[in-house]
Amino acid sequence: MMKGLELAESYYLACGVPMLKEKFAPYADRIAAGLVGDGSECLGFDDEISQDHDWGPGFCLWLIEEDFQAIGNALNDALSKLPQTFGGYGPRQMSEWGTGRVGAFEISRFYSNFISVNCIPADLNQWLFIPEDCLSACTDGKVFHDPLGEFTRWRDALLAFYPEDVRLKKIASRCMTIAQSGQYNFKRCVQRKEYFAAQYAETKFCADVISLIFLLNKRYTPFYKWMHRALKELPLLGELIHARITDIVISNDYEEKISIVEDICLRIIDELRNQGLSDAESSFLLDHGPQIQSKIKDKQLRERNVWVG
Repeated sequence: MMKGLELAESYYLACGVPMLKEKFAPYADRIAAGLVGDGSECLGFDDEISQDHDWGPGFCLWLIEEDFQAIGNALNDALSKLPQTFGGYGPRQMSEWGTGRVGAFEISRFYSNFISVNCIPADLNQWLFIPEDCLSACTDGKVFHDPLGEFTRWRDALLAFYPEDVRLKKIASRCMTIAQSGQYNFKRCVQRKEYFAAQYAETKFCADVISLIFLLNKRYTPFYKWMHRALKELPLLGELIHARITDIVISNDYEEKISIVEDICLRIIDELRNQGLSDAESSFLLDHGPQIQSKIKDKQLRERNVWVG
């Protein structure tokens, strides 16, 4: 099966480039092209199941504001008239909430749809409240062509990752919630036979551990459906924690789950020490969060609630 990114690039080269040269020649060397955003194909995780909606021939064109105002509508009209099938695939089956994944976009509006600001984040507060999965979505996929370099300028700035103070704030917060959900509450919920709460605590623990491993690797955690799969590819602890979380999920033995939780936390603490983020002796991650938070240089950020991030 052809992957969605490969299909998009082939379709752009075969159908998009000739259309741009024929109908928009004065702008052809000013338009960036690629496929970035929501959808498993942008992470390279698409398969046959993915093809039932919002998958197939299509690509994005990105323009600076003045160019989009001049030809944006005409460009989207021309894109709608390109062949709907290509290479034996298509047409795309658009879902109700899958619109806007392909087409022509003004660059800052494309990014603001994900990060909720129409500029590259300029201060710590803006960065702090942009969710990791949104930053992952707008920096995934592939840029096929970018003659002006404006789309890539945004992309490179976001891929440079959160400012270090924000990364520390989020790592400190994850240490607190991982300890609370996994090392503290999971066992207590099981003892009380509160099995829904136990399941919730287990899932919260796993999700926050994955987020923390991404933060330690300076990479953005993708959409929850793909976060565990993507974890395996990370160089720091990725493959190991991927396997241990699988062990938790498939086990029916609560004692075994509790043992794996503690093992995962010890592995994380070792990495925190390796990165010079904590030298606390405790095996309880709750004791490491405040140490990490104390390393934040910005006074206002350092004095915020350690649980929030």
